[in-house]
Amino acid sequence: MLLNSLFFILILGILGLIIIPSSSKLILRQYSLFTTTLVFILSLFLWLGFDQSTPKFQFITDSLWLPLANINLILGVDGISLFFVLLTTLIFPLCLLASWTFNKGDLKTYLISFLSMELVLLLVFTSLDLLFFYIFFEAVLIPMFLVIGIYGSRQRKIRAAYMFFLYTLLGSLFMLVGVVYIYLSVGSTSYEALSVIKFSSYNQKWLWLAFFASFAAKVPMLPVHIWLPEAHVEAPTAGSVILAGILLKLGSYGFLRFSLGLFPEASIYFTPFIFSLSVLGVVYTSLTAIRQTDLKRLIAYTSVAHMNLVMIGLFTGTVIGIEAAILQSLSHGFVSSALFLIIGVLYDRWHTRGVKYYGGLTHTMPIFIIIFLFFTMANLGLPGTSSFVGEFLLFVSAFEANTTSCFFAATSMILGGVYSLWLFNRIAYGNIKLVGSDLSYREFVVFFPLVLGTLVMGIYPDIFFCPMHASVSNLVWIDLWI
Repeated sequence: MLLNSLFFILILGILGLIIIPSSSKLILRQYSLFTTTLVFILSLFLWLGFDQSTPKFQFITDSLWLPLANINLILGVDGISLFFVLLTTLIFPLCLLASWTFNKGDLKTYLISFLSMELVLLLVFTSLDLLFFYIFFEAVLIPMFLVIGIYGSRQRKIRAAYMFFLYTLLGSLFMLVGVVYIYLSVGSTSYEALSVIKFSSYNQKWLWLAFFASFAAKVPMLPVHIWLPEAHVEAPTAGSVILAGILLKLGSYGFLRFSLGLFPEASIYFTPFIFSLSVLGVVYTSLTAIRQTDLKRLIAYTSVAHMNLVMIGLFTGTVIGIEAAILQSLSHGFVSSALFLIIGVLYDRWHTRGVKYYGGLTHTMPIFIIIFLFFTMANLGLPGTSSFVGEFLLFVSAFEANTTSCFFAATSMILGGVYSLWLFNRIAYGNIKLVGSDLSYREFVVFFPLVLGTLVMGIYPDIFFCPMHASVSNLVWIDLWI
């Protein structure tokens, strides 16, 4: 019932936005912000009412769709998906509040796109049916395509929107073939039914590759990462936050839920392949980030590096590695979202993302610089922040699994220091190049939950580890990796 209420409120919110006249812009903003905030508050009760002692799915909703074909819409939450749901419901109201003064194009379509995106993302993270997961997984493309293509900042926005759409859609066509094959072989697409089915080694391998084509484009992994910097640069600030904070997690979540959960033998077989691609991605994108002169493009490449670290953790095949990867995904959702919001603050004032145009902001925007410094340090993995816990445990598990991969992946710590500190130094210090006002009260309210979440996750991560431990342990036990 609680899970259903989240979807019901979002559907009512979308219908309400359709009814409200386009001329009532303030009412549209207030209504959408109220809807997403209410959804976030209700989602906290999922956490409060979650039973940490069991790996079973909770808050299950089962709706008949095609009973004769044995295909039903089943929704539920376990320790793996719980925090992805909470991250989604937190980021959306912050995005709407951050874009309060956004006034480009039709505001109603803009807000409907965001509420539709939140609804579909929640359905992705809670879907327990493989066919419906695929449908919702692909449906996310539509509102994000509109956000980039219509509300982007430059003329290249159409190209960026199509790159995003085609890269992620074409990979998913292979996944669709795999879903159809599984249904024809087993007679069901229910995740709980499939989790007890043992596919042959040959079938696991080619099904794993079919799913890999879809999930790798979402992470993204090399060489299908090209769409991400383009999409980030052209998207409005709120669109970039959703891309980095939530959409990239669809890939890692898909690998964790389906590739590891349904094809364990194939996952072990392809682990060296994943390690190689991920290490290459970490080093390449970190080096590429160093030479960027566009603020958004720089942070976009760092996102690719961090998400490839997550992939290494997922495929260590250990409880600590998988839990560290989930925590690092959540941490990346907080830190990267904040960094894109920081860039949005600068862009709103001076309408440029070129690093060379900024300098000396410590003198004119001290509160802004303090927050920027905090998230720069969090991006580096400073002890006391969420990234430190995730990366430390991730490297511990990676070292046990493959020392060589761990060594090269750990170079991201050094390279991360290079691009992060260089960027902060260029913007904060030096001659004053631009004069502007410090953070407004609204902007400070946007950053405060992200600062708090980053600190809590870094100081007391146990409140995040405990709910996910039973589900992750069950996944590893099923895969015979202990």
